[in-house]
Amino acid sequence: MAHILIAEDDRDINELIARNLALAGHESTQVFDGKAAVRADFSGEFDLVLLDIMMPELDGFEVIKKIPLTPVIFITAKDGLRDKLNGLQLGADDYIVKPFEMLELLARVEAVLRRTKKNFTTFELEGVFVNTNDRTVSRGGFAVDLSPREFELLEVFIRNQNIALSRDKLLELAWGYDYAGETRTVDNHVQKLRSKLGWDEKIKTVYKLGYRLEVKTGSKRGARNEA
Repeated sequence: MAHILIAEDDRDINELIARNLALAGHESTQVFDGKAAVRADFSGEFDLVLLDIMMPELDGFEVIKKIPLTPVIFITAKDGLRDKLNGLQLGADDYIVKPFEMLELLARVEAVLRRTKKNFTTFELEGVFVNTNDRTVSRGGFAVDLSPREFELLEVFIRNQNIALSRDKLLELAWGYDYAGETRTVDNHVQKLRSKLGWDEKIKTVYKLGYRLEVKTGSKRGARNEA
């Protein structure tokens, strides 16, 4: 689990991002202007800031200059090349233009957290313990032997917990490329994970779409950051 600061003056967008981050297992703090973003960053330890550019009090370009130690993803309607270059040159780790797909935002959040080594290292759910540093899995205290591809698929589910993922999306995220026409391989790997982990009731089939790892939010069964 990461602690993420959302600095976005549009309250509907801010709330939508916060809800989806919570579903993915992250904790968030919400602010709605630039000065509040700087104050929050100074007073709390955040793994990442999702930062709008056009905000009251201080714009995002001014904010990022005042929080140089925290990774930043700009989320903005400013789609000009000059703005993108300016944001990246100021030290942003990524730049996302509105409107955006929530799955894309979550994927980019995870990518930045991986690069900055602020992502989860351990995950526990109903007796299954996963350590992503040494790529080990145990169930009830006994080691579980997963193939490299099974572990990649498991990691994708954990990073996107409570989010319905299509078979095509799972192929893209776990296999890393377009495995066109071979979505059956996802079903086979999911069945193996369910059997090995005892997760028949945790990896849910989403009708006519794909699968979802169901994790109760707000419980102790989420990911834990030990970085």
